[in-house]
Amino acid sequence: MESQGLGDEAAAPLVVVTGEVGSCSSSEKRKPKNHARDVHFLSFAFLFVFSAYGAAQNLESTVNTEGDLGTTSLGILYTSFTLFLVAASPVVWGLGSKRALVLGTSGYLLFIAANLKPSWYTMVPASVYLGFAASIIWVAQGTYLTSTARSHAKDCQLHEGTVIGKFNGEFWGMFASHQVIGNLISLALLRNGKEGDGVTGKNLLFTVFLGCMVLGITLMCFLSKRDDNGGSLSMNSSLASVLKSAFALLLDRRVLLVIPLLAYSGLQQAFVWAEFTKEVVTPVLGVSGVGGAMALYGAADAICSLVAGRFTSGLSSITFIVSGGAVLQILVLLWLLFGYSKTGGLLGAVYPLLMAAIWGVGDGVFNTQLNALFGMLFKHDMEAAFAQLKVWQSAAIAVIFFVSPYITLQAMLILMVAALFIAMAGFLFLTLHVERSFSSGS
Repeated sequence: MESQGLGDEAAAPLVVVTGEVGSCSSSEKRKPKNHARDVHFLSFAFLFVFSAYGAAQNLESTVNTEGDLGTTSLGILYTSFTLFLVAASPVVWGLGSKRALVLGTSGYLLFIAANLKPSWYTMVPASVYLGFAASIIWVAQGTYLTSTARSHAKDCQLHEGTVIGKFNGEFWGMFASHQVIGNLISLALLRNGKEGDGVTGKNLLFTVFLGCMVLGITLMCFLSKRDDNGGSLSMNSSLASVLKSAFALLLDRRVLLVIPLLAYSGLQQAFVWAEFTKEVVTPVLGVSGVGGAMALYGAADAICSLVAGRFTSGLSSITFIVSGGAVLQILVLLWLLFGYSKTGGLLGAVYPLLMAAIWGVGDGVFNTQLNALFGMLFKHDMEAAFAQLKVWQSAAIAVIFFVSPYITLQAMLILMVAALFIAMAGFLFLTLHVERSFSSGS
């Protein structure tokens, strides 16, 4: 007997069939769509959009300090993101993933524009709207990328799990590079500023970011349209059935077991943005050093994403890679908790950079593997599944931004350690049950 909720549909796509993996020759393609081209365009579009947004987000806690406007705005943003994700899957289903991607970029454009005149009257509305736009763009991204990978695997007769892993590796590797590009831009334009008060340099920086946004939106328009609905929902599905599908996943044991890891993946990102840059990097390297440290974080994240994607083929590889990323992050957490102290000299400057690089490797692991896992597990509920993924990530991120002004670094580190152990326990239990259900059902 197989475990309830963990049947063959969950397990079969996670097992590599030897001899299926190979390259797609032009004679094997059954459709005119160039699936790899769409992945390239999607990856570069996100690179431009998030080079601007990611660097701006890293600076929010240091350039908009009056009344904690920066961190509060981010907390509002991720709360809005979490709430709007409830409705994101039917919106993406109704619009189609390409239109949803284009719509989603508008929120990032407005948020960057608001930073040119930061106040409670500009930042808060922009943050609320960005929460809506972000919910749309991220559900659409997961749906579009997975649909593209499945089409490529089918047309080229390749193993589906391997193609999903490879496409996720390319996307998340390119996406992580935004930390390098965006933060190097901020490092260059703010290098003469003190504590983020260089108004001219800051306005020039956000103007450059607006230009990056326009380039990203333009690339989105060149994506091919995809019949996402045909792969995940029947053509006569109604809005009610889409919402029912989204809420039904909350009762799926696979989702319940992986929720702690989804939440932790959000916690570890917010920890870097809100705490690591403020409590570890800035006291040693200054505000201008945040850009350099986050650029190194992004470079490690990008390289790890590309490598992890290449090695992703099924459940066993995902389990191994996720476990490795968790070990690296627990080492950094324990180092900060028990062995780290601020020192001067060369070592004092190297330590935060080393931590940033190691943390970037862990983030690359979680991004590629969780998205690949959901793409493999939830073949018939893609929009709802990726909405669930982002719900728990964004809820955890919102919590960190709201509590960070009122909690010590040591308390935050203890919270992170506990969350990581719980997350890995649930994830390993999930992998055990999926493997068992496949063995008993095959």
